[in-house]
Amino acid sequence: MPLRRRWTALCLVVVVVVLAVVAGVVRAQDYSNGGGGEEEDEEDKPQFKAQEACNGAFLTYTFTERAKEYPRTKNATAQAYAFKAEATVLNTMAEDLKAWQMFVGFQHKEILVTVGGAVLLDGSDLPANVSGGATFAGYPMADLLNSIETAGDMTQIQAKIDITGTQFGVKSPAAPMPKTIKLANPAGFRCPAPTRKGSVMYVCCVKDPKFKAKKTNTTRFQARQKADLTIAYDVLQAFGNNYMAQVTIDNWSPISRLDNWNLTWEWKRGEFIFNMRGAYTLTKEGPACVYSPAAGYYKDFDFTPVYSCEKKPIVVDLPPEREKDAAVGNVPFCCKNGTLLPPTMDESKSRAVFQMQVYKVPPDLNRTALYPPQNWRITGKLNPQYVCRQPVRVSPMVFPDETGLMSSTPAVASWQVACNITRPKKRAAKCCVSFSAFYNDSVVPCNTCACGCGNDTATCDPDAHPVLLPPEALLVPFDNRTAKARAWAKIKHRRVANPMPCADNCGLSINWHVVNNYKSGWAARITIFNWQDYTFKDWFAAVTMGDHYSGYENVYSFNGTRMGAPFNNTIFMQGLPGLAYLEPITDGRTPDDPRVPGKQQSVISFKRKDAPNINIAKGEGFPKRLYFDGEECALPETIPKASGAHRRAVAASLGQIVMAAVLVMVVAAVDSLCL
Repeated sequence: MPLRRRWTALCLVVVVVVLAVVAGVVRAQDYSNGGGGEEEDEEDKPQFKAQEACNGAFLTYTFTERAKEYPRTKNATAQAYAFKAEATVLNTMAEDLKAWQMFVGFQHKEILVTVGGAVLLDGSDLPANVSGGATFAGYPMADLLNSIETAGDMTQIQAKIDITGTQFGVKSPAAPMPKTIKLANPAGFRCPAPTRKGSVMYVCCVKDPKFKAKKTNTTRFQARQKADLTIAYDVLQAFGNNYMAQVTIDNWSPISRLDNWNLTWEWKRGEFIFNMRGAYTLTKEGPACVYSPAAGYYKDFDFTPVYSCEKKPIVVDLPPEREKDAAVGNVPFCCKNGTLLPPTMDESKSRAVFQMQVYKVPPDLNRTALYPPQNWRITGKLNPQYVCRQPVRVSPMVFPDETGLMSSTPAVASWQVACNITRPKKRAAKCCVSFSAFYNDSVVPCNTCACGCGNDTATCDPDAHPVLLPPEALLVPFDNRTAKARAWAKIKHRRVANPMPCADNCGLSINWHVVNNYKSGWAARITIFNWQDYTFKDWFAAVTMGDHYSGYENVYSFNGTRMGAPFNNTIFMQGLPGLAYLEPITDGRTPDDPRVPGKQQSVISFKRKDAPNINIAKGEGFPKRLYFDGEECALPETIPKASGAHRRAVAASLGQIVMAAVLVMVVAAVDSLCL
């Protein structure tokens, strides 16, 4: 028995040793195949399996942490939480993923505070409200290379976006996940509904076999984009720690312009502007640069002549008298005092160019370490609102030889920024329109707070409808209309809001008045009022008439032309030679008189035979949209209605409209002589 027990114990020892050896061999084999015990667990995850099976772009969004923010509220949906998340884009194809963009459908009133590894595509400043979702563009890694040509280097085939922000109403243990994630660019990818596992969301976007891409050159550059306004950023010369860049602004829209343009961007890598030609920065802060991050590297550098070390410099155009200045001028298309006209008006004034010398800081101290600034914005005096996308790398711009030879020189590197006009939001316009007609003796004024209310709402009602006015009230500033409006309402037996509606607060207003309606046509009069201490030079207006545009005949005191696609049904108007200035507001004859606005006026005629179905009495003689200097003006919410005594069309002759046009010109001449 003792011997048998010994053999049993010995056998158990042998079995244990054998199992240990086998386990070691298996573990060694696992490691030799690139996987350990922990990686085996990772391979069991559905996300890993989906990633391994993906042949396209694999996107993930991972919520990592949250913390309650101040103020503490009892309302759970109003409580703010700080959160952190990470998004990734992995190229799992055998080809490069060019100019990638990722959309994250935020849905919990998120406000982004910091973003790393990418930038917001629309160039919004942080903190940014992204409650409707946000599109991220890669920066500095705009392209993701393929695994084959990089030996699977994850730093080149995958981009990580570190997100920090605030969300509302989602407390632990729930995870504040977005509605969806998808690949927004390049085009031609299909993204199914993403899969969510707790605090992780992932999706594989694959190429659509039915998508037909436009034929482009097989280079690593993106095609140049079409937009209302484009900005070219071309590196002309590159050195170790600095480079010479040229910025070209082109206005392509036939109905937009810029006056006194201000251009700004954001340096992301510590750069600063040493010198400029063709433009200048509003703040020239050479001495202040000694406190900038660049001063830590350039210890013995003289910052006195430096133009700007601001992270977000504001650049403006030079005046015309500096065009030939050897020190700051001598750049083609510069020095127009910030005026960019539509190419249809003057092609030579639709472009602006300036050059600047940019200094870099470590680790970008070599000739090829070139990165354009991000988050571009451009604004003007009374001009459209532009939304600019992030720069995209395009083929190098080619410049002709300056001496006139047939040779050309390409830029070292080129980027393009595309900016498009957005329609003004309600109460955010810069100009407004009032409507009136011969068949109604009241004027429908501009909307209440059409151009914003500001903080002056203590003595007026910002939500009240505007009060109908007598026609003469349009000639005086809003502050002088109260008595006229009250008296007119009393005559017409209308109620007046108490307090009175707030002003439109627009520096420029336009009145569209339907003059008459005769058998063979009809006419309108447009009057432009300038309520600002600013002269509009080379002004223009555009009127979209809708379906009845075909009846347009002539503009009598302005230069009027029909516009083609994409602005069909639109009449373009500008001042005649010698009348291209819209003068500013001036004082009255006596101190007690109201101020007098600068104004321009003309009659516009329409033929009925080309638009026989137009019904003037029903308000079809009013424009659908109206623009001044490219800015879309706010239209009234209502139109004048025909009263019983004037419901029938008034017969008139063509001579009457000509007389009306002559009367307008006579009034303008007398007005200019008297003032």
